[in-house]
Amino acid sequence: MTAKDESRLPHEKGFHISWDQIHRDSRALAWRLDGKGPDDGAWKAVVAITRGGMAPAMIVARELDIRTVDTISVISYYSGGGAADQRREARVLKSPDATMMGDGTGILVIDDLVDSGKTLELVRAQYPKAHFATVYAKPEGEPQVDTFITGVSQDTWIFFPWDMALQYVEPYRGKD
Repeated sequence: MTAKDESRLPHEKGFHISWDQIHRDSRALAWRLDGKGPDDGAWKAVVAITRGGMAPAMIVARELDIRTVDTISVISYYSGGGAADQRREARVLKSPDATMMGDGTGILVIDDLVDSGKTLELVRAQYPKAHFATVYAKPEGEPQVDTFITGVSQDTWIFFPWDMALQYVEPYRGKD
């Protein structure tokens, strides 16, 4: 590792996702899930893990013509991100409709990313028969996911389009 690599901040090993990319990857997730539901290939409902799972869940629901969409709100980070020293025990703030959910059979639970897997572990404990799908997955969380599109290293920080604004960036070399 060079001195330049050692001086990089953790967020500088970033994977920047555009709106176009999250749309393409969410559609790819839908295609991978198409026909895989337990009811002659159909899914009963989509449940988005808020907040990151809402955009991918909407796209998956649209692509697979699933009209029943709900949310589960889980909090597992303090404000400021997900550094290890900022994590806390995950807890559910809002649950989806209990009658619809049952044990999770026929339900697609969608999130943008699985990182440590703690959020999905909590939700899976409540709905053990649900199918868990994420657009992106890190190695520590992969065991909690049934389907995902893109794997990234554990130390990569993913910048989602809803977390960014366009701004000027200094060139890597030189100032002219």
